[in-house]
Amino acid sequence: MTDVTDENFSAEVIGAELPVLVEFTADWCPPCRQMGPVLRALAAEEGERLKVVQLNVDQNPETTNAYKVLSMPTFMVFRGGEPVKAMVGARPKRRLLEELADVI
Repeated sequence: MTDVTDENFSAEVIGAELPVLVEFTADWCPPCRQMGPVLRALAAEEGERLKVVQLNVDQNPETTNAYKVLSMPTFMVFRGGEPVKAMVGARPKRRLLEELADVI
């Protein structure tokens, strides 16, 4: 799982060949920390079909504001450089995979 920043968001997410799941996260957010192992497992299992990245909202306000992210964790799926799905809140891996099924 990769960390992305305001500086490399365009290259890592917008320009990616695969669909990209971005977790907008924060160090102070317990549900975000809870999602860490889930996202690492998802990245390992679906790595050929889906790129998984994290963006720290406190350190990267430009991207956070550009996508109007207000709650953590927020998950956005980008495909072809465009956001195609957004989800808010922690969830188990099984549910996350179900919600991603139509975009990967």
